Amino acid sequence: MSSHFRNLAIIAHIDHGKTTLLDALLKQSNLFRDNETVQERMMDSHDQEKERGITIYAKHTSLVYQDYTINFIDTPGHSDFSGEVERVLGMVSSVLLLIDAQDGPMPQTRFVLSKALKMGLCPIVVINKIDRPNANPDRALDLTFDLFVELGANDKQLEFRYCYASAIEGYAMAHIGDEKKDMAPLFDLIIEAVEPPHDDPQAPFLMQAMTIDYDQFVGRQATGRILGGKVVKGQKVLWNGAPAAITRIEGYSGVKKVEFEEAIAGDIVSLSGIPDVMLGDTLCDPVRPTQLPPIAIDEPTMSINIMINNGPFAGRDGKNVTFSKIKERLLKEKRSNIALRIEEGTEEMTVCGRGELQLSVLLESMRREGIEMTVSQPKVLIKEIDGAKCEPIERVYIETPEAYSGAVIEELSKRKGEMQQLSTDEHKITHIEFLVPTRGIMGYRNEFLSVTRGLGILTSLFECFLPWKGEIPKRAKGALFSINQGSSTAYSIGQIQKRGTLFVSPGDEVYEGMVVGENSRDNDMGVNVTKGKQLTNVRASGTDDAVMVTPAKKLSLEESIDFLEADELMEVTPKFVRIRKRHLKEMDRKRNK
Repeated sequence: MSSHFRNLAIIAHIDHGKTTLLDALLKQSNLFRDNETVQERMMDSHDQEKERGITIYAKHTSLVYQDYTINFIDTPGHSDFSGEVERVLGMVSSVLLLIDAQDGPMPQTRFVLSKALKMGLCPIVVINKIDRPNANPDRALDLTFDLFVELGANDKQLEFRYCYASAIEGYAMAHIGDEKKDMAPLFDLIIEAVEPPHDDPQAPFLMQAMTIDYDQFVGRQATGRILGGKVVKGQKVLWNGAPAAITRIEGYSGVKKVEFEEAIAGDIVSLSGIPDVMLGDTLCDPVRPTQLPPIAIDEPTMSINIMINNGPFAGRDGKNVTFSKIKERLLKEKRSNIALRIEEGTEEMTVCGRGELQLSVLLESMRREGIEMTVSQPKVLIKEIDGAKCEPIERVYIETPEAYSGAVIEELSKRKGEMQQLSTDEHKITHIEFLVPTRGIMGYRNEFLSVTRGLGILTSLFECFLPWKGEIPKRAKGALFSINQGSSTAYSIGQIQKRGTLFVSPGDEVYEGMVVGENSRDNDMGVNVTKGKQLTNVRASGTDDAVMVTPAKKLSLEESIDFLEADELMEVTPKFVRIRKRHLKEMDRKRNK
């Protein structure tokens, strides 16, 4: 019966314990043997999720409590992955909102919560990490209520149910002071507060594909909530006006996929048998067909161009170096990820997304698959609204020690930012809210960490499109680029490092035009990092001291994207990320003139 299902998504800011809470719920639902080895962060199944410590892809799990089947969907917390969030919220009846008892609601909480409130969902609030010494659950609860009011929650949503928990210790409590035993109070609250799906098992079969998976044995699989009727193995359905047969029905028991003979309205399952199914497609009864509206996704705000790697070191690391391989991989991504807009060209592919993090995750996945490529500087997407040229605007939330707030405000103001809010708490931490063009945030995060000595937190969320704000200052410092090819030496690096920050270490291979460092001044400069010390037959005390080389600053993929200027390209291979100048010969001609 549909009344025995409870479908809900879990949302939280990064590091507020979402995945740890799911671990505790899964372990206490008797899914595992007593002697079974259970890994931590079970829902973080992708390599990048484990390495970055964030959720990138929405994932489904299911468990049984008493006579109820509870379907949980783990959602990404970062606004760059809005496409994942908007899809999965359409499958659930409520959301479980985790709030850190010490930090309270954080900026990334706002994004997914606002989406849930606009869809009319009534969240359950879990004040997590109450075991921490500095936890203040009452303050966190008050701040959460204020956030609901700020996001325009209705009266029913403002009367949200809540409980307290320590996910890492494995207990939940309805009230502070209750016995710290297990997660049963949270399970009971879910059964009581989450509405069962109102889908009719007697109606004609109807389902919309909300996520797409791929299985090497059965092909593409469409996952979604059954909105009406039931489905059995071998059943005929209608897809995009064409008949198809369901060859497999799968659900979850914990984190393991299990095969079903049938599934009924209200359950969340994966269906196989439709090889070309796409996100948003409607699967329905062929006798009484129904067409559901497509899934609405927020527009992309920035784009990059991806081309073949034609640098001097092309083909050394990757096994897939041709444009056809890049095109094939991106078209595959296009079929399963509707949050990205991918446009095909003759010599380059244009990928449009919501932010640098989303684009860097795609590039990292491609390089791990052995693909070499060259990437251009990200550009913001411009829209024309009522005849006016408009650009994307980000709402930027900043936390920084008070001593560094002045420098942050000054720099963001130069980048056409408009300050919306400023406050300093009792711990001398300044909270600043800005509206800044996306162009102004691109490339600023590294500088922000330097200015705040690594103690600042910067989070940005897409706000809207507003009229073009005019010119924004470019990167404050120029690049140091190599004027020849070879292996860098300690002697030359020791001579050059006083001119700026170097990205290469002794022994690294470089080529002409490759960016090897950041200049301390605002102009680009050619340097020779391969020069060796001239040897003589004369030795004197004090002249042969060892060269002191400062450790190189190795840029990550995201840092390299931030660093790029319009006249530079990023070379991405399975082993290396390099930056090079686009038109070195033109630069030489200008310099000689």
